[in-house]
Amino acid sequence: MILENSWLIGGLSRLRGLVLIGLVSLLTACNLPVLAISPAYQFTPPSQDGIGKVYLGREIARTMGYEGAAWLDRPSRSLQERPQVLLEKLALRPTDVVADIGAGTGYFACPMAALVPEGRVLAVDVQPEMVALMQQRIDEQHLANLQPILGQVDSPNLPVQSIDLALMVDAYHEFEYPQEMMQGIVQALKPGGRVVLAEYRAENPLVMIKRLHKMSEAQVKREMAVVGLTWLKTESGLPQQHLLFFQKPA
Repeated sequence: MILENSWLIGGLSRLRGLVLIGLVSLLTACNLPVLAISPAYQFTPPSQDGIGKVYLGREIARTMGYEGAAWLDRPSRSLQERPQVLLEKLALRPTDVVADIGAGTGYFACPMAALVPEGRVLAVDVQPEMVALMQQRIDEQHLANLQPILGQVDSPNLPVQSIDLALMVDAYHEFEYPQEMMQGIVQALKPGGRVVLAEYRAENPLVMIKRLHKMSEAQVKREMAVVGLTWLKTESGLPQQHLLFFQKPA
């Protein structure tokens, strides 16, 4: 039943995209402004791995479903991505409240919980099945300061000014409503709070990841600037990913 529901949700999402594309075509034929639908997004026939929704020149990638959860926890990931290096570069304080957005099975959220023993980790995902897998891991590891949260496609469902840092690892490029989601994240950040994104490098053709699941540094900076975040630095040290740091004005 869960699998059937997943396919149904995916089918409805694709149908919605096709309806929007048809509406855009109709407005264009009638010389009406497409911005009447959305000032932030444009729509196009979807490419092989996209949803046909374009944000600042970038087609949004199709979300990896919970059926692919095992890939997130693959043993080779520690060598391919060096997650321990990523966690060290976050420079977390013991009292920090951290949100892992697009947390999946909790691959990063769980070890982060140990790094903030006096704080909390809020692990957000929009798929109920992923949240359930996360809860299972939390129960097994007895992680009292890790809280799974079911987000919405256009909201992380986080309280205002409640977090010190928001982390997104290979997730942002799949956000169906990136501008709205980032606005919600910025609202949830405390003044001076940080946003950190890890994204596979689009500039490097040797990074063997599907095109829409990679982002260039310039594109990430462009999209974060729209929601008022200031670029702080781009860290090196990860084999295949950019690690970009941004800050909310204090």
